[in-house]
Amino acid sequence: MSRFSPFNVVALTFGFAFLYLPIMLLVVYSFNENDLVTVWTGFSFKWYGEMFANRGFRDAAWVTIRVALISSTVATAFGILAAVTLVRAKVFFGRTLFTGMVYTPLVMPEVITGISLLLFFVNFNIDRGMETLIIAHITFTMAFATVVISSRLIDFDLSLEEAAMDLGCSRFEAFLRVTLPNIAPAVAAAWFLSLALSLDDVVVSQFVNGPGSTTLPIKVLSSVRLGVSPEINALSATLIGMVTSVVIVATIIQKTRAVQDS
Repeated sequence: MSRFSPFNVVALTFGFAFLYLPIMLLVVYSFNENDLVTVWTGFSFKWYGEMFANRGFRDAAWVTIRVALISSTVATAFGILAAVTLVRAKVFFGRTLFTGMVYTPLVMPEVITGISLLLFFVNFNIDRGMETLIIAHITFTMAFATVVISSRLIDFDLSLEEAAMDLGCSRFEAFLRVTLPNIAPAVAAAWFLSLALSLDDVVVSQFVNGPGSTTLPIKVLSSVRLGVSPEINALSATLIGMVTSVVIVATIIQKTRAVQDS
């Protein structure tokens, strides 16, 4: 049976059209000269200039980047500690509770997480702002980092650490010099996943942000509620281009390494 039967071709065509046609239309209309996003009158780059000149977008993007970098780094560090505890400490008091607390954000709706954090900050009279936003992002991204790192630690050969300790290293030094370099790809994957989740978050951020801590997704959502503007199209197209470029570069690097290894 041929893989490219007429049915498969039609299904694949409709599938890709459903997924990517709206994105392609958005990119095309980001170059529309008209103020109306649905009426094409000519090709122009002016909305990209307007988008880069928009101070609100620039400030929101800077907040988003700072929060994502800080929260992903801290979440990955906590994820390493949590993963080591879950994988190596087989039995300890409160293990079930600790495991549940670590993995709960994975299955809990973001609305519940946002409301819970909001009530926590309100009860302790903590003013919402950059600090609360970072804490919230660490809370829900740490669970994903823990899962990624734990999956690598489970397969790690402990005899390597034991050999390092036989040669004079302490347990902590053996972890830093032997274990951490071996699980570095998982740690990097956990960091990038936490970074992506933080950059993309809207729901939780809406509950815990404050004056001066509006992220770019929240800024875009607030602007769209008043109507889609050509600047939003230009901003979206720019983000799509950035993500596409990163994916292409990562793919090229991966294929290059695969060729070198072979």
